[in-house]
Amino acid sequence: MTRTLFTSPPSPWPSLAFWLLLSFAAAAIGAVASANAPDFYGQLNRPAWAPPAWLFGPVWTVLYVLIALSAWMVWRERRLEQGFAPYTLFGAQLAANALWTWLFFAWRQGQWAFVEILVLIALIVATMIQFRRIRPLAAWLLAPYLAWVCFATALTFSVWQRNPGLL
Repeated sequence: MTRTLFTSPPSPWPSLAFWLLLSFAAAAIGAVASANAPDFYGQLNRPAWAPPAWLFGPVWTVLYVLIALSAWMVWRERRLEQGFAPYTLFGAQLAANALWTWLFFAWRQGQWAFVEILVLIALIVATMIQFRRIRPLAAWLLAPYLAWVCFATALTFSVWQRNPGLL
């Protein structure tokens, strides 16, 4: 079907809402596992460079918005024209993101949380590579997420090593 002067392109807002809902659904799954995170985090022996517990919520909120915007930009550019690979990677990294919170805070498995966060880094990088092929800015929107997760990796390792009885 061809477009005429009197037809308008579909609204971008429903698809943006979808990607935001998907990203924040992963956040909500992680939030369930971290309900007691501030208390547990306060009990842990942390390095001097560890951020305060209150900082995680605002940082993750911004990151989840960027994550959603990134996927939305790819969707707006290509939809399913190049297959499911970018969206499969996107979903996998969201799932891995939520899983880390369960491993660390709910199940208190420091070793597995560390191993899993390394997998998360690989999934974020793979997603960025896929997104870059479609929309370079979408990949760059994931850069702060990657940076924060790399920082979180170092923090996870340090906290796990410092707290063998708790993790």
